[in-house]
Amino acid sequence: MERKKTIAYTSIGVALLVALDQLSKQLIERTFNLTESREVIAGFFELTYVRNPSASWGIDLPMGALIGITIFALLLFGFLMKDGDFRTRSVYTTGLMLLIAGTIGNFIDRLALGYVIDFLDFYLFTYDYPVFNVADMCLTIGIALFAFDLIVLDRRRQRQGSDA
Repeated sequence: MERKKTIAYTSIGVALLVALDQLSKQLIERTFNLTESREVIAGFFELTYVRNPSASWGIDLPMGALIGITIFALLLFGFLMKDGDFRTRSVYTTGLMLLIAGTIGNFIDRLALGYVIDFLDFYLFTYDYPVFNVADMCLTIGIALFAFDLIVLDRRRQRQGSDA
């Protein structure tokens, strides 16, 4: 029964996050001109509509490679989800859910538009961080949670298991 709940909760989470990603991108596309910026917090945060035809941080890959990498990633995340369980491995499972949602969100853009819509534009001190979107946030937070689980929590679980 727990397995079915994990799959259901993960599916609902992924669907909600992908919807938020796609709706936010549509809102930006409908209300901004390409490359237009609007200041939200002076010197720190702007909304800037850009189109990213490449991978993360401007890494230029052919569309076929991006699609292949995306399909491989989704298959890998699906395989890793066999160990997902919100009751006993919530950080791991949440991380995978975010990774799946972020991957799907940007994949939709690539397939439908040939590029990814980005719009969140932060300035950290004097550094203009690359513009990103909700799917990118899911990917970043997801990989951080997943890594934290594998590096810290999994070791803790193994120590507790060996103490028993």
